Amino acid sequence: MQIDVARALGLVTRAVRHFEKDGRPASAVTLTRLYDTDVDDLWDAVTSMERIPRWFLPVEGELRPGGKYQLKGNAGGTITACTPPTHFAATWEFGGAVSWIDVTLAAERSQARLTLEHIALLEDHWNQFGPGAVGIGWDLAIAGLERYVSTGAAVDHATAEAWMRSPAGKEFMTNSGEYWRAADVASGVDPDTAKQRSDRTIAFYRGEMPPDVAHPGTGS
Repeated sequence: MQIDVARALGLVTRAVRHFEKDGRPASAVTLTRLYDTDVDDLWDAVTSMERIPRWFLPVEGELRPGGKYQLKGNAGGTITACTPPTHFAATWEFGGAVSWIDVTLAAERSQARLTLEHIALLEDHWNQFGPGAVGIGWDLAIAGLERYVSTGAAVDHATAEAWMRSPAGKEFMTNSGEYWRAADVASGVDPDTAKQRSDRTIAFYRGEMPPDVAHPGTGS
């Protein structure tokens, strides 16, 4: 599997913001990028039960408002909003934690822009691992979506897993983690704290942390 790491990561805009959700401290991780297709095709790629596994993970359930979904070996949740072909939102439930995703599509000349926001409460996992905990996983997913949209080739999951363990895959996760460290600092976090969090998260994604360390992500 070939991915131009610098290009795939460089075409994504990332941001982190901090606010209160239901009276509790929370943060939102946001990724946005353009795809060389139209909004209707991109909407179908990110909401179709048949097409989601071609670039992400097999999914079961009912992809409709109020419907439950489950990604194989990953997060599940409830669809909380859906306005085709421009917006959907859902809970993101993984490892006993609940967070939230919000996806918006918009036409931009001959392309389509995807904006994904992942909101999490500021609890121990966030404080330990920072935005890269979900950000690295979403960078991987967004790169997979770009590859699928541009080539039409479905991902082979065994090949993808092997790539993630390869030098190229580890380079991707390292560089993604560094991008998220910069976004963390830009949000107002102390640079030393941001570096400690990103180093910890990068090491986990690269398979270089002790096995007793908890997973940093929330399923992305």
